[in-house]
Amino acid sequence: MNDMGESNLSFVLSKPYDVKFEEKSKPTLTSPHDVILAINYTGICGSDVHYWAEGRIGPYVVENPMVLGHESAGTVVEVGAAVKTLKLGDRVALEPGYPCRRCTACLAGHYNLCLDMHFAATPPFDGTLAGFYASPEDFCYKLPDHVTLQEGALLEPLAVAVHITKQAEVKPGQNVVVMGAGPVGLLCCAVAKAYGATKIISVDIQPSRLEFAATFAATHTWIPAKVSGEENGANLVKELGLGEGADAVIDVSGAEPSIQASLHVVKRGGVYVQGGMGKPDITFPIMALCTKEVTAKGSFRYSSGDYALALELVASGKVDVKRLITDTVKFEDAEAAFKSVKEGKGIKVLIAGPNEK
Repeated sequence: MNDMGESNLSFVLSKPYDVKFEEKSKPTLTSPHDVILAINYTGICGSDVHYWAEGRIGPYVVENPMVLGHESAGTVVEVGAAVKTLKLGDRVALEPGYPCRRCTACLAGHYNLCLDMHFAATPPFDGTLAGFYASPEDFCYKLPDHVTLQEGALLEPLAVAVHITKQAEVKPGQNVVVMGAGPVGLLCCAVAKAYGATKIISVDIQPSRLEFAATFAATHTWIPAKVSGEENGANLVKELGLGEGADAVIDVSGAEPSIQASLHVVKRGGVYVQGGMGKPDITFPIMALCTKEVTAKGSFRYSSGDYALALELVASGKVDVKRLITDTVKFEDAEAAFKSVKEGKGIKVLIAGPNEK
């Protein structure tokens, strides 16, 4: 079983800014293909903070108490009778959403688009900020001995970055611009570097973030001015020597000025990917999109092969996710950690599970 303790203390959100610690029943195996994990570490994501502060994200509304958290790694403490690839004591990174496996999207390998997705901490499903969590075996990724559980918790945002970078079709020798230097933006830079991009430009309005980006994976950084998106785009291209523009531009900020500038940065025939969510509707430079025949794509979570590639990038040392960890706090300090993240302090904060000593 488990030598960490048996508490299933959970961090539960009832409505905006109304959270409490609640001892819930330990999950049980409902399928022979499932495992039970003791959660060791959970990262705080921007979506977790959004639910905590707003009680909703778009159409997903917290109507009943919900356990927060989805960026987790844990230890296998129970296995179903049909489980073949995991055993008691295995340390795993948890992919926190599983699909129906039967719809057209799933069968095409795009299970992130499944309409029947069970995703942790997305209403009505509980998240992973708890002592224990049940998961299908095939959505748990065994960590090599040299990869820590803290690194395992960061595979979730890295998998997001892997999917975005795949959507951008980044190739060796290309120039890539990443708008936004939060955790996912930084990781997009790192994945682009692993893919062989030559010039990787990180763009943000916060100098401290760009200082870190320059030491992490970006080859260049740039701070936009308070001018039009077209002027910012032209200035970026000129000042960073991008010629006709960048081969790929990724926006993970979700900010309207950033998105507007992006379409003026990408070159003719280039690729633009929207990875960050912002306002439902914005003013968009459609003329630039059309006349340059830009390929524009959305990006949502991760899909087939993304988590496995994220683990390979960490295990091989190509992406050092440890550097993003600003702090690790005790479970009872979870609310204070959420406040800190909302205030923009640090890069990535991890919360140790209630049984972690």
